[in-house]
Amino acid sequence: MSLRNDFFWGGSTSADQCEGAWQEGGKGINAVDVMTAGDVNTPRAITLDIDPKKNYPSHKAIDHYHRYQEDIALFKEMGFRMYRFSIDWSRIYPNGYDTKPNEEGLQHYDEVIAYCRKCGIEPMVTLCHFETPIGMFKKFGSWLHRDAIDCFVRYCETVFKRYNGKVKYWLPINEINTMTDCPWWAGAISEDASYKERMIAAYHQLIAHAKVVTLAHEINKENQVGSMYGGIFSYPATCHPDDIMANETFMKNYMFYVDVQNRGYYPSYKRKELARKGIALPVQKEDDDILRKGVVDFISYSYYNTVVVGKDTKDFDLISFTTGYTNPYLEKTKWGWEIDPVGLRYSLNYMYDRYQKPIFIVENGIANYDVLEHGSVQDTYRKYYLKNHITELKKAVDYDGVDVRGYLWWGPLDIVSSGTGEMKKRYGFIYVDVDDQGNGSGTRYKKCSFAYYKKVIQSNGEDLEITE
Repeated sequence: MSLRNDFFWGGSTSADQCEGAWQEGGKGINAVDVMTAGDVNTPRAITLDIDPKKNYPSHKAIDHYHRYQEDIALFKEMGFRMYRFSIDWSRIYPNGYDTKPNEEGLQHYDEVIAYCRKCGIEPMVTLCHFETPIGMFKKFGSWLHRDAIDCFVRYCETVFKRYNGKVKYWLPINEINTMTDCPWWAGAISEDASYKERMIAAYHQLIAHAKVVTLAHEINKENQVGSMYGGIFSYPATCHPDDIMANETFMKNYMFYVDVQNRGYYPSYKRKELARKGIALPVQKEDDDILRKGVVDFISYSYYNTVVVGKDTKDFDLISFTTGYTNPYLEKTKWGWEIDPVGLRYSLNYMYDRYQKPIFIVENGIANYDVLEHGSVQDTYRKYYLKNHITELKKAVDYDGVDVRGYLWWGPLDIVSSGTGEMKKRYGFIYVDVDDQGNGSGTRYKKCSFAYYKKVIQSNGEDLEITE
């Protein structure tokens, strides 16, 4: 089984989870900067005013802001062909609503992109990976107000023009469907927001996303813009018809975002649902045309696990991926996420059958409490996770005919966990000596999986053999 010769192997990070330097370079405050550390049992808290007694992991993170050359050089050594990172919106427009960009922030990303190119690595840039400036929340309620659309389009236009010809692949909004369950991450919308408010904010994001896609194509016809779905894929609990329909409804609750981005209109099932609930979206006369014109070029999504849904499923926790059901056929990570390599193949078929567009897996990986011993980590389990998922990805390509363009491992070096704010939840092929309190030398160490991923990339996925 073979992948295309120009297949993009690499990894993904986000600014709020790796950069640190939260008060340097003219940066403003974003939504994650006011989130405290938590753990598997303790949710992160949101404090609009910084409490000096609390730990805010994004403030230091792993100092990628200053050490990006060291980190990207390690990615080059592994053989990366693509590095997906985010530009922190609050580094470019500190409050979000500013009329002039912060030149120091733009210069920083000038350097990051140039260094990627120097290393032969194609950049894929996420324009908002949970980094909505909280200035917009304080001034007009962030994405609840249509002003947020203009702010986001202004920011994207600045970035598109600045890096014209230097960046080809763009993801405007990371995991846009998280607005349903985690609105603070998704767009600095209160976690207490009603469902109606979440759907209004989602509508404004979808309009903004469509406008940005059209703008990117106008600035450079070579630009490729994708949708980015937070990969929620579910199985029905049983073959009982009620469980089947519950699962169908559950999936539609999240897939409607991607339907709009790929088809250019709100699907009938979503319009019917909103009407039943008495929710009127703030539609303006030009919006239908904006959505129709602003469809994406490719699909991207994160994939970590699958969940099980039945007729009794009432709530879904996006952080712990729990629905009240457990899949007895799958093992779990230390954080309770079920490990399902075959589910990756299933998800690829699901998305390709639905849209018939090229697909990038832009996040996939497994976390553990890795222990550094003698300058390395013996993470053989991570090799098997990678092997099993790549095997299923290749089946999706060769047996099922899915057009997969790239595979990007989430957190190729250890970074702060978005869901829990922990450092000990480690995904990387590279161990970073920083603990949950932000203490440590910051030194980078290669885990034993580093050499394995390098071999996988060098063979374009052909050599998956594991030697202990």
